[in-house]
Parts: sequence; C-alpha cells; structure tokens
Amino acid sequence: MHVMIFGAGYSGKAIANALKTEATSICGTTRSRDKFENLGAAGMRPLLFDGAHLNDDLIAAMGNVTHLVQSIAPGKDGDPLLALLGDDLKKLLPNLKWVAYLSTVGVYGDHQGTWVDETTPCRPVSARSVERVAAEAAWTGATEKADVPLSILRLSGIYGPGRNTFMNFEKGTARRLVKKDQVFNRIRVEDIGAALAFLTQKNERGIFNVTDDEPCPPQDVVSFAAEVMGVEPPAEQDFETADLTPMARSFYGENKRVSNAKIRELGFDFHFPEYRQSLRQLWKNGLWRG
Repeated sequence: MHVMIFGAGYSGKAIANALKTEATSICGTTRSRDKFENLGAAGMRPLLFDGAHLNDDLIAAMGNVTHLVQSIAPGKDGDPLLALLGDDLKKLLPNLKWVAYLSTVGVYGDHQGTWVDETTPCRPVSARSVERVAAEAAWTGATEKADVPLSILRLSGIYGPGRNTFMNFEKGTARRLVKKDQVFNRIRVEDIGAALAFLTQKNERGIFNVTDDEPCPPQDVVSFAAEVMGVEPPAEQDFETADLTPMARSFYGENKRVSNAKIRELGFDFHFPEYRQSLRQLWKNGLWRG
C-alpha cells in the first residue's frame, strides 16, 4: 500500500500514524517547506503542493500511489486537486485502488437538534458546507469513472492533543456560550486515523459519519474541562449577545445530533466515544499540549 495524503495537517498526521504499520510508503503534501521536518517526524515523505500546480516530484510520486486521501478543503472554484487531475484519475494515478475524501457533518445543515445519519438529505447552510457537498459529488463522479472505491468520511468538530478545551483555558480563550437547545458532536483526531485505517482494510466504499457517540451542549464540555483541571469555569455568556466573529457565529446556525451507527455496524470501535473519557485521558497522560 502506497499512500498519499493531500493536505497532511492535523488529521493527516493522525491518519499517517494509523496507517504506518500497513503502508509500504506514505507521502504527505504541504504548502510550505518549513513543515517538511514536521511531516518527516510523523512518518511521511513530504512533498510541496500549492493547490494550483502539480510539480515534477509530486507527479512522479503519484505514479506509485495506491491509496489517496484528500484532506484539502474545496473553494468556490471546486476541489483544487480534482481541477488538476482532470476527468481521468488513472492518468496520473495509474495504480490507484482506493480513495478517501475527508468531508464534514456540516453538509447536513440545520436539523433543529434532531438525529441525522448518512441517509439524511444534505441541506448545507454555510458557503463552506455548500462547497463540500459539491466536492463530494465531484469525487463520487471521478472515482466511479475510474472504477475505484471511494469512502467519504464526514467529520464532526476535531480535537485532540494540542487542540482542545484545556488549551483554550491556557490561552485564556475558553468561553461558555449558551444557545438554547444547541448541541454539537465532536471527534478525537486519533479516531479519524483509526476509522480511515479500518475502512482501508475493508476496502469500503460509501459515506460514513466519523463522530463521537454523545452530541451535547458546548458549554458542558468547557465545564467538564474546568472540573478536570480543578479551576473555575468561565461565566456563561448568552449566544445572542456574545461578541463573535461571523464564522464562529455561523457554526451555531447548524444544530443536529449525528449518528455513527453505520461505521459501528461494520465493526469499528471508537477509542474515544465520548468527551469525558477523552478529556480525562488527555489530562491524566499529559497529552493535552500535544
């Protein structure tokens, strides 16, 4: 198995770690040479990709790729990688056997706190989620034409070592925003890697929600983290009057509970199925700073 991860950032590193025992080689792309050492330490051969051009080193490496992971967000002009690959994936990826596309549960839009699963129609609210729906469709079409299985992983809010509520407390940015009946799902980054490795081993195709078991109000997570740290939680703030950026406010425009039953029924077990166990583990083992 020769893996290439386009956009080898926070989730990409967890994916590389999960695949390292099975993969013969793992390449990861980044926009900056400054990140080469970091990617190398994560077990990847680093390659430059600026999102607009495929350089010679990248094209040469793609000739061996059997498993492709696309983690780069689309833009208003669509998926940046597909725009360069054209309408024939096998032209530059002749050995391609499987593709994973990392999407978001944001594609479901707002369901007023009710449960959604992979059969729920997409009703995206934000522009970024509309772009994700279009990218999912584009990758579906491209992989069908190439006769290659595609797994779409719809991810909820990502957290883990170095990116969590404890870090917000340390930086002084922890807030308890309260919006009536609002809930969010979340996913520990290591479970993204484990889920993708699981789907790879089974050569699965389809759409899979990769998310925890317990959607809950975001202020509950902040309160629990404060309890674990032994500090006072920040005062509650009313969402309606809170000073928020437009992007931060837009996240609260989508309210839903996301089911992970489909991937569980295939036999996947989450290592961190709920936030309390996960936060305790991060704090106890000193992993929260990354």
